[in-house]
Amino acid sequence: MLFAVLGLIALALPFATLRANRIVAGDGVPLWNAAGPVVVAVALAAMLAGLALGVQAARPWARLGGSLLGLAGLLFVMAQGAGGLLADAGDLARVSPAAGFWCLLLVFMMLMADALSTLRPGPKMRLVLLAAVLAALAAILASGALSELSIMQEYRARAAGFRTAAMRHVALAFGSLAAAAAIGFPLGILCHRNARLRGGAIPVLSFLQTIPSLAMFGIMIPVLAWVAATVPAAAAIGIAGIGFAPAFLALLLYSLLPVVANTVAGLNATPPAAVEAARGMGMTNTQRLWGIELPLALPVILAGLRIVLVQNVGLAVIAGLIGGGGFGTFVFQGLNQTATDLILLGAVPTVVLALVSAIVMDILVDFARRTPKRENS
Repeated sequence: MLFAVLGLIALALPFATLRANRIVAGDGVPLWNAAGPVVVAVALAAMLAGLALGVQAARPWARLGGSLLGLAGLLFVMAQGAGGLLADAGDLARVSPAAGFWCLLLVFMMLMADALSTLRPGPKMRLVLLAAVLAALAAILASGALSELSIMQEYRARAAGFRTAAMRHVALAFGSLAAAAAIGFPLGILCHRNARLRGGAIPVLSFLQTIPSLAMFGIMIPVLAWVAATVPAAAAIGIAGIGFAPAFLALLLYSLLPVVANTVAGLNATPPAAVEAARGMGMTNTQRLWGIELPLALPVILAGLRIVLVQNVGLAVIAGLIGGGGFGTFVFQGLNQTATDLILLGAVPTVVLALVSAIVMDILVDFARRTPKRENS
């Protein structure tokens, strides 16, 4: 019922924005004027039907279908209406989704997430659903149905730069995750075994987490500039005060606490009976670690990696301020130019990458928690 009420309110908000060019404010266009009457009627019927199906709390499959139907209607009217709005608006005119579109998109996505949480699909089914959603999104973008939208025009003007920014963003987020895992796992194991080391390392890493992200990125600039000026070999491999290196190091420092803390927590949660049984079988400390403790701690460790990955995908946007590249380049360029759709060109892929990363890591955590069924003797 809450989703239905929010959706009905969103229908009354401006659905699209028509601008004379890419930087002016523009005028809001209501849903009923966004396209022809037939298109609006079909889309509105689909969205209302989706909201109606969404109120059936006892039928999660119907709610899931309703969310998909509503999303289809939402994209249909936007795709059909953009070209018509631009027809007589001038060569520099732009059409962008407005508050009504984004609110409806959020409502239907929340409705989908709520239905899936009720259905509780297993990890394999969630992986299939994720693949299907990404394939549908890729098909819509490849079809050119949304090509008249301003954000897509911004993309076409910067296609090569967008691919470079995407690879840099992935390198920052996933590279810092890999480096944090390589450092944090051994450190977490040592902290688990050594109380004195744990008492010193965890507070230091916790302190690093309290430093604001923008300040952390700023601190890295003079530090690495000094390293590059002092050590010729460092400058030769690309270390400098601005660029990829300070952004990567800042993300690495932010990543260490969740990895180390979750490694310690996972190892501490290993059942003592399992450890004692392994010790009674004559297993060495190393054998117990790799054969008993780490496998049992794996879900908690992966949960720490999930925190790190989602965090780093978001924080990597700030790398654009110090020449580190990534999607933040478009965000800050858009802010400087007051170009909303250029901001979205950086923000939307970041949100999608963070959501996909979180879902995939959740699936991996569920796989790690599953135990094989005993075979009948």
